[in-house]
Amino acid sequence: MPEGDVTIFVCVACRRARADLPDGFDEPGKTLAEALRERIAGAGGATPVETVDCLAVCDRPCTVALAGDGKWTYLIGDLDAETHLDEIVGAAASFAASANGIVPWKDRPASFRKGVVARVPPLPARQQGSRP
Repeated sequence: MPEGDVTIFVCVACRRARADLPDGFDEPGKTLAEALRERIAGAGGATPVETVDCLAVCDRPCTVALAGDGKWTYLIGDLDAETHLDEIVGAAASFAASANGIVPWKDRPASFRKGVVARVPPLPARQQGSRP
């Protein structure tokens, strides 16, 4: 289980057209967030899984972000709760174990190698009392 400095953010804004459902759509991000919480809690983990209203990657649902203090943030799209759950949890563990958030390419699951939308640098450290 991922432990340490990582938060998994999951976009819950996107809807997928589904003719087989009464509403005509599903909300895959909500399903993914809940599945991640259950998987992490079931294994005794405490990694936060936070939902966000939009990560602005609407054409690549489901999208998650892995973030940590002083680390690069990864935005990954095209994820699915049924097929990528273990890969997301594993990638979060590798991210948490890294010093700067950069997980070597060879250690990333296939869905993360293909699905990276962006890698955002950490904010520069501010000294106490300094102004932005």
